[in-house]
Amino acid sequence: MQHEILFSPTYSLLKMKLTKGESIMAESGAMVSMSPTIEIKTKMKGGLFGALKRSVVGESAFMNTFLANEDGEITFAPSGPGDIKHFVLNNNSLIIQSGSYLVSDPSIELNTKFGGAKSLFGGEGMFLIKATGTGDIFISSYGAIYDVELGQGESYIVDTGHMVAFEDTVSYSLKKVGGLKSLFFSGEGLVFEFKGPGKVFIQSRNISSFASLLLPFIKK
Repeated sequence: MQHEILFSPTYSLLKMKLTKGESIMAESGAMVSMSPTIEIKTKMKGGLFGALKRSVVGESAFMNTFLANEDGEITFAPSGPGDIKHFVLNNNSLIIQSGSYLVSDPSIELNTKFGGAKSLFGGEGMFLIKATGTGDIFISSYGAIYDVELGQGESYIVDTGHMVAFEDTVSYSLKKVGGLKSLFFSGEGLVFEFKGPGKVFIQSRNISSFASLLLPFIKK
């Protein structure tokens, strides 16, 4: 399976070449174009319970599997402007913010991870996505993605609206920056503190901030 990420980091497009018999799993609505040799199969991966868990984190209850009956090409893109990043899992896990999962090898298992109050009040919802297994996975962002590698016990602060993903070796907590006034008025009151070892992946833009920027121009 060959892949290429085009037009990065603003309007990224994932282009994949599948040989006969190869398949790829994607979030519903992620496909942009494909060869007629590729067949689409839509189902609730993990059964009804697994589908309901994914819907809780803002993902579609249905997943599409694309099977190449003959050699072909397929492209995918996220719903918003931003980057796409490729990972190769080797019997390990990646924790992803809701809405950033795009495409993966069908063998990758997707589960919800309860984040509790620290993710709920951090703007990520009560659940995150945990991708586990061996194979390729692609995630998307709003803006460009860059990573920070943390050593054992090393800490790093990330604004809640800029977190995309982190390796499962990284621990995290939610903390308040500044006083009560900054919590409610500055937009910088809550941050994630990550502690290594492992990598944290950050997006260069905050979609909530962008929505706030547009709000005065939306007619009621």
